Amino acid sequence: MKPFAGSLAAVSALEVSALELIGLPGIPRVAPGDDLAALILAGLREARIELCRGDILVVAQKVVSKAENRYRRLADVVPSARALKIAAVVDKDPRAVEVILEESRAVLRQVPGVLIVEHRLGFVMANAGVDASNIEQQGLEGERLLLLPEDPDGSAARLAEALGQRTGVTPGLVINDSVGRAWRNGTVGMALGSAGFPALLDRRGERDLFGRVLEVTEVALADQLAAAAALVQGEADEGRPVVLVRGLRWPDAAPPTPAGVLVRPRERDLFR
Repeated sequence: MKPFAGSLAAVSALEVSALELIGLPGIPRVAPGDDLAALILAGLREARIELCRGDILVVAQKVVSKAENRYRRLADVVPSARALKIAAVVDKDPRAVEVILEESRAVLRQVPGVLIVEHRLGFVMANAGVDASNIEQQGLEGERLLLLPEDPDGSAARLAEALGQRTGVTPGLVINDSVGRAWRNGTVGMALGSAGFPALLDRRGERDLFGRVLEVTEVALADQLAAAAALVQGEADEGRPVVLVRGLRWPDAAPPTPAGVLVRPRERDLFR
């Protein structure tokens, strides 16, 4: 997929004069096995929008995880001795801590109320993204937790392909989630997975306004889109999990890269 430019003119640099961010209406509550592509297409029809070349869809992680049945019932979890020990420190249900540990490579920080881990996919985040908010519980069957998608980049690629097969236009795709950040209060949207555009845009070698060559500048394009879309999606009961982003043009020569390239390798991480 090449960027939408309003014409067939080649694009040699990142161009953003204006962006549209449109929350798709009518996306219902998602259940395991639901066809997300069909739900998104219904939302596009309700908004009277046709996909254009260069459009990017940002989809909230929760609806992807729900469709992929990434649930764990607490009643099915037996906490380990390690989970019991950590739970006593962080004041969390030991069964929830066990699920978090199963999804993690390492525990980085633990204090009352906070458990920071390195997720198995490399994300540094609270609770490995394991969450109980905005998910339907099952009454007598017990409380459930929702995990991140098994392979967010793969999920993004499959969803983009399904939309392309049904519309003839394959959009860019971002799966985003809200995360906290070191040294900053509040949450922002972050890309867990992406497809169809450069998640990390290398601008090294370009020149600034005064002709100085950029030596280290790489743009986390997928994260920027994830954060912008999160403003429209909301964090509570807004019910807008899918946002269409229109107006972004990136260089024709920049190959698509998945969001996995945004994870800094441990050997280059100077902050842990």
